[in-house]
Amino acid sequence: MTRALHFLARDVRHNLLTYLILSALAVPFVFPFVWMLGSSVKPAVEVFAFPPTLFPETWQWENYARVFTLQPFAQQYFNSVYIAVVVTLGTVIFSALAGYAFARIDFVGRGVMFLLLLSALMMPEEVTIIPKFNFVQWSGWDNTHWPLLIFPIFGAQGVIATFMMRQHFLGIPQELEEAAMLDGLTRWGIFWRIALPLAKPVLSAVTIITFLTTWNAFLEPLVYLRDVEMFTLPLALRGFADEFGQPIWEVQLAATTLSVLPVLIFYVFAQRFVVESFAASGVKG
Repeated sequence: MTRALHFLARDVRHNLLTYLILSALAVPFVFPFVWMLGSSVKPAVEVFAFPPTLFPETWQWENYARVFTLQPFAQQYFNSVYIAVVVTLGTVIFSALAGYAFARIDFVGRGVMFLLLLSALMMPEEVTIIPKFNFVQWSGWDNTHWPLLIFPIFGAQGVIATFMMRQHFLGIPQELEEAAMLDGLTRWGIFWRIALPLAKPVLSAVTIITFLTTWNAFLEPLVYLRDVEMFTLPLALRGFADEFGQPIWEVQLAATTLSVLPVLIFYVFAQRFVVESFAASGVKG
């Protein structure tokens, strides 16, 4: 009994020390977010007060109301949500199909096509933005959401997702597919009933990466969109300024808080699933 209590006390001390160290390390990462939350309800004079304070002396909740009066923020919020959802779904669907084809179907030119596909990753987005802009002008997609929907699915994001899916499908034992064919499954049946259920971890990783990348995209909306009603959130955040072009910081912080809430809520409720999906898929941050 005494020895058991000794080991229990040692474990408690060890866990307490671990949590204290982790809490201390978390402060530099948590403090800016807490400051943003507090400053989003401060008057302008308190935002840059020295010494800085986490919470306001005067709570100014109308900052959040001004977010929706200075710009069509609700429409911009909807734009970001639906673009991120459509791009994520499209990327997951097409990358799963393409990744399986490159991994499990032996067709003429498979290696060359996959090499050409990967070569797209060698060119940064800034290099291809002008040709894509010219194409958008020629096709009549200027100031529409079509470039923000089509280019990511069949561009760099889609290529990365296809590579991840292919690497996962290569690890499926060939004997599993042969047994499924003996049971009468077609190639589509094997993909839908066997390969895809086994790919849940990498599908989760692709979903997370694609959604966050699309949600935070700034360069593409900046190039392709002109009307404020078409803006997405990253582009809209820079528009909270006065008549002299100076940022209205308290309103901008309120808008930023609203823009990060979906990602934060998603991570809080799916933290364990997020970590497990990245670990199982071999994706390292």
